[in-house]
Amino acid sequence: MHTHAGSEHESSKRIGWAFVLNLSFTVIEFIGGLLTNSTAIMADAVHDLGDSISIGLAWVLNKLGAKEADETYTYGYQRFTLLGALINGLVLLVGSIWIISVAIPKLQNPEMPVVEGMLGLAIFGVLVNGFAAFKLSQGKSLNEKVLNWHLLEDVLGWIAVLILSIVLMFFEAPILDPILSLVFTLFILVNVAKNLLLTIKLFLQATPDEKVLSEIRNRLTTFNLVESVHHLHYWSLDGEHHVLTGHLVLNESVTISAIQDLRTDIEEALKPYSFKHTTFEFEFFDEACRDS
Repeated sequence: MHTHAGSEHESSKRIGWAFVLNLSFTVIEFIGGLLTNSTAIMADAVHDLGDSISIGLAWVLNKLGAKEADETYTYGYQRFTLLGALINGLVLLVGSIWIISVAIPKLQNPEMPVVEGMLGLAIFGVLVNGFAAFKLSQGKSLNEKVLNWHLLEDVLGWIAVLILSIVLMFFEAPILDPILSLVFTLFILVNVAKNLLLTIKLFLQATPDEKVLSEIRNRLTTFNLVESVHHLHYWSLDGEHHVLTGHLVLNESVTISAIQDLRTDIEEALKPYSFKHTTFEFEFFDEACRDS
């Protein structure tokens, strides 16, 4: 039987392998992109750099995630993933702008890349990213599943470079190289923009889903003892683990036993939402709210 600690160790080991492979190959990509004069390879190198940062942070966070909440981080360490997402997004944003600044002038004066070098790097890229994706596909953690999708995207990107290099071996159409790099970069920018906006919202403790908040409010007011709900706060630690707090006004004087039953009913009603933390304060109908 595998223990939880053993499972965490194996997960961390797989993510570590993926990080080392991805980062090493990213360095090779940048060098290869310069030597082959290919903006498409440079664009993919920027994409891989972002993935390397994501995987590296996931590796660190995978270890941090095993730590219990303490006096400094009373909610635990999940919120560190937001910092990782912000850093990753900013790196990709800067890298993408740089690629665009290089690719646009080449549309006017395209230069033929070193096709043989492109072909070799593309084959190597498919193999390295494919192997890293295979390693992570064996994992069951959410971290590994998300990172596996990143690596599968990289494999598809290198297949595109592979096809381009084969086409250029038979047809001298150097403009296809900066066009492919711009397609890569615009795809990255769209995803980066969405992730950055979401990350900023979560940093500002915005409600992850307003419909869910409204649904929860309605559920809480269906209980016979509950007159109204206020100070209902629904926010996220990291985009995956959520927190819910609120004040419930009781419509009559009730016994301790009735309140205990109400707590059990609320717990059952909120089970489908899988909250990381929930805290409710009960107020009596004739009592002023201290947080008003």
